[in-house]
Amino acid sequence: MKAADTKVMQELAATGRLRVGVVEAPNAGVFFVSRDAASGVVRGVTVDLGAQLARQLGVPVSYSVFPNSGACTEAVNTGSIDVAFMPVDALRREKVAFGPAYYLLESTYLVSAASGIVDLAGVDQPHVRVVGIANTTTIRAAARTLTHTTPTPIESVDAAVAAIREAQADALALSRDSLQSFLADLPGARIVDGGFQQTGIAIAVPLDRPAALAYASAFLVEAKASGLVREIFDAAGLHDEPVASAE
Repeated sequence: MKAADTKVMQELAATGRLRVGVVEAPNAGVFFVSRDAASGVVRGVTVDLGAQLARQLGVPVSYSVFPNSGACTEAVNTGSIDVAFMPVDALRREKVAFGPAYYLLESTYLVSAASGIVDLAGVDQPHVRVVGIANTTTIRAAARTLTHTTPTPIESVDAAVAAIREAQADALALSRDSLQSFLADLPGARIVDGGFQQTGIAIAVPLDRPAALAYASAFLVEAKASGLVREIFDAAGLHDEPVASAE
């Protein structure tokens, strides 16, 4: 990949380091990161992708950790971070510039054992208490597609999972890959078949930074083509998760 020129460095690493935004959850996955209880170090696919981009630029990397992707979006929008990876939707496109996706996610529901729900139709009932993560593409899609109930926004994934565990909610809207990691901690819970949204998780930079967008996009295209993204998935134990096709 071509070395970064002065314009790229001004737009993508003006502080002399690459400031990467990541989103925390109890378990790391293709999007969320987790924090080591002892050291506080964050780990996950987006951490590794950010580190590789910084290495390509030849600058140190730092991470800002957010409770949800909406907060991360706002940080990219204001320029307090330089780059992030997040699910794409129309509202978010008004605030950040997206490059290619590295993963295609499906949003669906995890339902508690006590709810008795077995399918998507069972979630969309007036008495069902649905929760989702505040200001995210998933909760916006859930709100668009549910016709008999309304999802309640919760600030973080950790708090949303706790709502299911403590019988304060019946269904949690999130990406299927993320929901899988919570099943072991929620006895009797299940993930319903089918989904209500499919979208990409893509690299994102602030608006009106064309050199940054072009460089970040080229980085991710090459990372997919070279097998680097596949290696990062495999190192994280995500052997069954497919990398988004080349763009």
